[in-house]
Amino acid sequence: MKQISQSDIDQLAAKAAASPRQRANLNLHPELDDPIQRLAIAMEPATFVRPHRHPHTWELLYPLRGRFVVLHFDDAGVVIDRAVLGEGAATLETPAGTWHAVLSLDAGGVIFEVKHGPYMAIDPADYLPGTPAEGEEGVAALMAWYADAQPGMRLPL
Repeated sequence: MKQISQSDIDQLAAKAAASPRQRANLNLHPELDDPIQRLAIAMEPATFVRPHRHPHTWELLYPLRGRFVVLHFDDAGVVIDRAVLGEGAATLETPAGTWHAVLSLDAGGVIFEVKHGPYMAIDPADYLPGTPAEGEEGVAALMAWYADAQPGMRLPL
């Protein structure tokens, strides 16, 4: 039996808090080439998720602890959908090919993700053009914008 205990969530959150990227994951799938990826991801509010897409798969998110803003964008960087997991939404599925970003609102936040495998690093073409990469200038301002972004608003690029 595979399970994620409250102790596992506590340990994962502590690992993320101590990580330079402010993120850590616990895989339930046995190998990176598994056809269904299942993992818990601890995300501190300071972790950056650049707007991206997965052309080959949908992505299902479920909050295990904390709240997470999930934004969907059109090709021009306009917010087309917004949800707060752990507050107004209990679970969320992002369709394949949809630009999206996630922001953790709470320290110790852990989200569960399910998507088709095998694991594939995000291709540079699958980051929304014009958005900064992790560590680049503009990341902090973009993350602050995520927190309040509403449908109809355009990314501040």
